[in-house]
Amino acid sequence: MIQGLIYSLISATAFAALPILVKLGYAAGMTGAVMMQYRFSYAVLFLIVFMFLKDRSLFRISWNGLGKCAFLGTVIYWTQTTCFVRALATIPASTTSLILYGYPVVVTLASIMFLKMRLNRLIVFSLSLVMAGCCLVFFDAFMRDVDPLGLAYAFGAMAIFSAYLVLTQVFLKGLKPLTATFYVTLFAAGTFTLSGDITAWLHTSGEQMLISLALGLFPGLLAVTLLYQAIEKIGCAYASIFSSVEPVMTLAGAAILLGENIILLQIAGMALILIGIIVPNLRFGQPPKK
Repeated sequence: MIQGLIYSLISATAFAALPILVKLGYAAGMTGAVMMQYRFSYAVLFLIVFMFLKDRSLFRISWNGLGKCAFLGTVIYWTQTTCFVRALATIPASTTSLILYGYPVVVTLASIMFLKMRLNRLIVFSLSLVMAGCCLVFFDAFMRDVDPLGLAYAFGAMAIFSAYLVLTQVFLKGLKPLTATFYVTLFAAGTFTLSGDITAWLHTSGEQMLISLALGLFPGLLAVTLLYQAIEKIGCAYASIFSSVEPVMTLAGAAILLGENIILLQIAGMALILIGIIVPNLRFGQPPKK
């Protein structure tokens, strides 16, 4: 349990850098598709070097596993990430992240329905607090007159990401996490390159290059790799529950780096969410009931 918790926390912290970096990328004149093209392409290059030095057998994969990775990378990941970056184009990074953060509730419910996770009073209490916190957060989002289309994209990203986590546990069973990470990322890189601007590599400024490398290293390489390892250790429901540090880091980054205003209502909603999904589920020393 402890190892899965650590993987989840580091992965969530790396994912938290995504909205901050995307906002910086927009300010530097980059488009959402090009940023994701760089994110996954650089992540693939980092993975190739690491896997080549660590264990070349990690590149081996069955045709069945390759097909599942292709589906996750070209369909699920592309759709979810496209919704996410389009939401960031019109609404604040903090609001986007907190809407996306509804995924632990959806993943837990899906795990109960489809993966035979046991439902008990503790889970019901936890999800009730989470939903109450989300209501406060979403009420604030509407009060700030944010773009409705941006909100729709954010909710779409949350729903698709929830499905992605559940499918990852089902599809990638039996695959090594690093192998799965490489091929999902490879297919995502190819899809975003085709849908982005293949000539963007020829006219990238120094600032854009730094942002691109950061996208590839943090929300690309570290976030995805450690997420898959966490799911392998403790399952998608617990991995999503322990990823609660993500919006906290995003809120802090948005306030410090982007100058976004964080109001008391958001803090209250965040407190309810954290209480609802962290405290009741930190059961150290006991394996999770999958």
